[in-house]
Amino acid sequence: MHCHRKILLSAFLITGISLGRQEVSAQAQASRGADTVALHAVVVGNDTIPVITLAIFDVVDKMPRALRKEKERYNRLRNAVYVTYPYARTAARLLKDVNSRLSAMSSKKERKAFLASKEKEMKEQFGDKLQNLSVYQGKVLMKLIDRETGQNCYEIIKELKGGFNARVWQTVAFFFGGNLKSDYDKQEDRDIEVIVQELEMYQRYRAYN
Repeated sequence: MHCHRKILLSAFLITGISLGRQEVSAQAQASRGADTVALHAVVVGNDTIPVITLAIFDVVDKMPRALRKEKERYNRLRNAVYVTYPYARTAARLLKDVNSRLSAMSSKKERKAFLASKEKEMKEQFGDKLQNLSVYQGKVLMKLIDRETGQNCYEIIKELKGGFNARVWQTVAFFFGGNLKSDYDKQEDRDIEVIVQELEMYQRYRAYN
């Protein structure tokens, strides 16, 4: 902190910034040699101080370990949200479409065939991409799906595929460090919410421009 203040003080002196002084625009005395350069100057009391305009620069200090760790955590979360949020939005649209079409089907056999075809379609479209997600990104995705649909992944699977399938997938998720019953809470997950708002604002800006 002491070093930081010394650097700032030096910068102020070099640029001639000082409280209570009178700034005067002046030219240096006539050149007396090839290496003499004309400069602006300010008069402070009885002293004439040359003024040189420096390029803008940042003065930084070494980041504390705790703050560095927090930054790393936030950047990791931000990256995971940016990667998985489009999948969560797609899942919400698909779920709305599936529920709408299922409500018009009275035959159990028809509903089963429709769900099987939809599952196949989704695997072909997203299977490889989702398999490439890390465990951490998968956890964030489950949170975002609940945010976008109002249902956690366990509830969605149970509703569409039955309780047995839901329990099986919940067990699989547990062994991989996940939880299909992950709910989204704006307070608990406020960092995710901030990042989602940032992402949506960026997308609106891109669409507008």
